[in-house]
Amino acid sequence: MTGGHADLGRDPWVLRETTLDLEHLGQTESLFALSNGHVGLRGNLDEGEPNAVPGTYVSGVFEHHPLPYPEGGYGYPEDGQAIVNVTNGKLIRLLVDDEPFDVRYGTLTKHERRLDLRAGTLRREVHWTSPAGRPVRIKSTRLVSFAHRAVAAIAYTVEAVEHTRIIIQSELVANEAAPAPDSDDPRVAKALDAPLVAVSQDVEQRGAVLVHRTAQSGLHVAAGMDHDIECPGQYDVENEVRPDWARTSIVTALRPGQKLRVVKYVGYGWSSVRTSTALRDQVAAALTSARYAGWTSLRLSQREYLGDFWEAADVEIEGDELLQQAVRFGLFHVLQSGARAEGRAIGAKGLTGTGYNGHTFWDIEGFVLPVLALTAPEAAAYALRWRASTLPAARDRARTLGLGGASFPWRTIDGAETSAYWPAGTAAFHVNADIARAFDVYRLVTGDTALERDGGLEVLVETARLWVSRGHHDSAGGWHVDGVTGPDEYTAVVDDNVFTNLQAARNLTAAAAACRRHADLAAGLGVTQEELDSWESAAANVHIPYDAELGVHEQCAHFTRYAEWDFEPDGKRYPLLLHAPYVQLYRKQVVKQADLVLAMHWHPDAFTAEEKARNLDYYERRTVRDSSLSACTQAVMCAETGHLDLARDYLHEAALVDLHDLQGTAEHGVHLASLAGAWIGVVAGFGGLREDGDVLRLAPALPTTVDALTFRVRWRGMRLEVRVAEGQVRCAVAGPAGCRMPLRLYGEDVEVGDDAPVVRPLRRPEPLLPPPTQPPGRAPRRINGDGGFDEPVSHEADHLA
Repeated sequence: MTGGHADLGRDPWVLRETTLDLEHLGQTESLFALSNGHVGLRGNLDEGEPNAVPGTYVSGVFEHHPLPYPEGGYGYPEDGQAIVNVTNGKLIRLLVDDEPFDVRYGTLTKHERRLDLRAGTLRREVHWTSPAGRPVRIKSTRLVSFAHRAVAAIAYTVEAVEHTRIIIQSELVANEAAPAPDSDDPRVAKALDAPLVAVSQDVEQRGAVLVHRTAQSGLHVAAGMDHDIECPGQYDVENEVRPDWARTSIVTALRPGQKLRVVKYVGYGWSSVRTSTALRDQVAAALTSARYAGWTSLRLSQREYLGDFWEAADVEIEGDELLQQAVRFGLFHVLQSGARAEGRAIGAKGLTGTGYNGHTFWDIEGFVLPVLALTAPEAAAYALRWRASTLPAARDRARTLGLGGASFPWRTIDGAETSAYWPAGTAAFHVNADIARAFDVYRLVTGDTALERDGGLEVLVETARLWVSRGHHDSAGGWHVDGVTGPDEYTAVVDDNVFTNLQAARNLTAAAAACRRHADLAAGLGVTQEELDSWESAAANVHIPYDAELGVHEQCAHFTRYAEWDFEPDGKRYPLLLHAPYVQLYRKQVVKQADLVLAMHWHPDAFTAEEKARNLDYYERRTVRDSSLSACTQAVMCAETGHLDLARDYLHEAALVDLHDLQGTAEHGVHLASLAGAWIGVVAGFGGLREDGDVLRLAPALPTTVDALTFRVRWRGMRLEVRVAEGQVRCAVAGPAGCRMPLRLYGEDVEVGDDAPVVRPLRRPEPLLPPPTQPPGRAPRRINGDGGFDEPVSHEADHLA
């Protein structure tokens, strides 16, 4: 144990817990969670208890709850949404001569769990002796199938050491005790307490199917189980079913060395319109398909799926074991979050916990989808199609706000706005441009315009219309967007936020270009030449505040005129929002998370090298990183400006946020955007990759602690491999015979062929300024000699509730 987190070793492909750590059970439940983007299982123990947060999730299944307002106002959302813990199909209880296996009783001589990032499985091995002295050996392997979207499976084996009677109870359980919601309002807790109403129960030969309905949102959810049983002798099977649970019991007697093996198949389905009978049959069919495939086939198809993924997406970091494991772990969870989401949102925690009530934010389009576009583009397309499907709700929201076009929500599950905090919700209009950017990045990376024709163009057009209605031209022709909140929620409801303005300009130009690519569809959307001209005029004349005296860009209008924040010398009172009122934060030079620095990353051509260096130096001194979204962006820009070792420290913070539980909240689910940001920090920071144009750009540079770096990305049907080692950069491409990929390497236009790699000397950027300093107590935490972080914090506030 080191530094207040579970010890999971440093294997580059495996997270290994060698002893059961009940103190950090909530953290490991999140880390060991398995998902395919449709079904998610927290890493709870097979027998269900003890647990920190029991969790089984199906993407898109949520419940409504009241939103508390001390004082209401026009346009405030009326209902909140929260992800529902659906019927738990993970449960396998074991009784040894009628004594239940419970890790808190008896003698536990071995307990090991292994999350295998190549196999996509969670394996567990236990040696336990009951309080009565009966020893058994238990092995289980759990997976959530990438090949069978609706299916999870568990292979569970019990070996007797002495002659022993064994009973296995495989269960489905609905309405488990839920964790406390993200609200002190008792009405919210009531709405989420036992949210599933029983509809029907069916017993099968070796299992059951339960159908429930959510009490408020009216969604029908079906869960089923089936079993394969292997036993050397006689055994009996018994099925029972009740409205909220079903149980398949298997009893046998084993002699020493004999094993009882049960493979449990679990299936899920839900719908807002289909009948409970249709859902029951859908789940029964999924279970039949899984049993037909069998455990071995499920396991092999899982490994094959991940083999294809890692071949085109792996990152190899030589010289930094912790970072190597952490980046692969993060990329694995990013893949799990969206691989089979298929028409549903990706939540900020994926399907690993109930943090943020399961909502999706701009984090997903801003950080997760660009990574998926470069590594698993089908998953990115699924998420973008979901976002396009919510356009009707976004149009309604814009009308409520008195604006044109469509205004997408700050936080949501089904597309409706559920943020009760207006300054950081409704005012954060940049979410619309972030969504538009994700569509544009997907097209640039994949070369695919089909998605643009199938919903993407409409998103670009409607968000462009929003910006034109939201902004205005001044008397000199400059275009401004006033009354907005950028990524820095400590500087809220301001004028001309640079990040927002640059994002809006890109949104407008991308929409105009897309309309010209698809003139027929644009005409059908009522786009006129006059409208195109208005978009391009706004983008061309967007106002970007700049303080000529200081030689830095103002994060928003007048930012450099605001009073400086009086930082406490000991640097202990973070996050600031828990120690200072917003009336103090909103007009002071203190930054919650990368804002103007993020603008420099996402809009590299809008700033000169000198401006980037001076801006970074200025804003580093004022950025407190009270959000896990910040460190990865600071890593990228520190690397670009030549501060590579500082970039490494920020990257460690982003990559290890959950493995080392740096925010103290890992039990509520992984920080998906930060995990995606760790990959971005490596590939965009140390690799210098920029995907914002028709040609991929690279400018690799390594910190002193990294001996070599290899990363792979997908680009327009090809796979690019970049290796940085021994003073050289080698770029090679794989794809169709004769394929050619144009690149811009250190500003030089080159062409990489399947038979013609490009090799250039490694360059190290020369910093124009000394390494920047940070506020007291907010320098990036450095790895200590024990492999832990110095001075970990104990709380986080990534988003305002």
